[in-house]
Amino acid sequence: MTTQSSTKSAEPSFIKRLDIISNKDGTSVNLTGGLVEFNYYESILNDTIKVEISFVDSGLSVERDGKKLTVLEGLPLCGEEKVFITFEDNNKNVLGDKPEMVLYVNKITPLGENTRTSVVKLELVSKEYILNEKVRVNKRFDGKLSDHVTNILTSQNYLGTEKNIDIEETSNNFNFIGNNKKPFYTINWLSRKGVSSKSQQLGKSAGYFFYETSEGFFFKSIDGLLEQEPKVSMIYNETPDTRGNNIPEGYDLKVLDYDKDNLIDIHQKLKIGTYSTRTILFDPFNCYYNVIVPNAEENEGSLKLAGKELPNKYRNKEFDRTGANQDFSRTTYYLLDKGTMVSGTTQQQIEKSKEENFQYEQILNQSIMRYNQLFAEKYKITIAGNFSLHAGNAVYIDIPELEENQTKEVSKRSGGLYIITDICHRITPNGTFTYCNLIRDSFGRKGNHTNRKQ
Repeated sequence: MTTQSSTKSAEPSFIKRLDIISNKDGTSVNLTGGLVEFNYYESILNDTIKVEISFVDSGLSVERDGKKLTVLEGLPLCGEEKVFITFEDNNKNVLGDKPEMVLYVNKITPLGENTRTSVVKLELVSKEYILNEKVRVNKRFDGKLSDHVTNILTSQNYLGTEKNIDIEETSNNFNFIGNNKKPFYTINWLSRKGVSSKSQQLGKSAGYFFYETSEGFFFKSIDGLLEQEPKVSMIYNETPDTRGNNIPEGYDLKVLDYDKDNLIDIHQKLKIGTYSTRTILFDPFNCYYNVIVPNAEENEGSLKLAGKELPNKYRNKEFDRTGANQDFSRTTYYLLDKGTMVSGTTQQQIEKSKEENFQYEQILNQSIMRYNQLFAEKYKITIAGNFSLHAGNAVYIDIPELEENQTKEVSKRSGGLYIITDICHRITPNGTFTYCNLIRDSFGRKGNHTNRKQ
């Protein structure tokens, strides 16, 4: 549950537990006393979470043979050590669904040392991040695409995770052979082929994201992320919040700093096929040849947009190409996938031999365009530490409208719903802050901070 956050929440918070366990003999060392910096990361563009910590290694932490040694030498640190972490923000929000988070040492970097002390930086990762390098997907999968993702995550033959998983069901089936690919590679490959049974229409939109937060693993469609209700409403203005006593009514928190990064680059957007991608399909068995040129404008009414309209709504018609199959900026070529992965008995396989395993015409272009549309507008913001927020959450943000005469009006173009793509919770002796990258696919503010549907 989200608690109203003020600048008071930016005060240094307390890490209750930060224990690292020796692979050698199970010796436990508490690193909280020497902690210099703690950074926790989540992203919908990354498969797993990550933590980076820096601590002072004084040389009095581990006792071996009657000697006091550094953590680096005495534990000794060699990688894959288990680390238990318990921390919360100043509003008592705890990351994860358990009292403690369990991660593993992936990278060890000495930052500097003298004859008495040294500073060491550790990169901590999820168990699945390491397991992913030791496991291969090597069997055939038949059936619903979302079921394949669940299988790869939970099966003991693969990652065997015991964490919570939130898989948005797909409407399409897809049969494939793993070909000894890594689990995360396979899931991300499947992400581009999924159509949500809840949030997307076949032939109109496609595409998923796979990522981890402290709450577990998620497999969510692009439109599913964009149709969420905002978890918090925030406002940026130049009025101090006076430690929470001056936050406008209906808002949960004040943005301390923001930087707008508008990603409208027409040349780049055209190169990657954001608004129109041509696909040429060929069936070698009957010489079927088809050219498909869908465009974003045709499908806009079927998309779950964060704002009012896609950026190309008011494009310059001077650059439109007329005629059949002319107005496109990227081309992909594919052979139709027929008869290669048919399920069932021999007779059933014969009967289904002309069915497509993957519907290029209704999924491929839609997925390409949807991924590229999502990054139309971007904010970088800083708020007081708020550990209730996660990658993949929707937030509502309002910023002042730039006018000659200062008013209290908010921007109708840039304000509104955004998705957190990347988030960093940072704890230092100087304070606790949360840094977010926010994105959305469209322009225009829908509703307001209390009701986005108005």
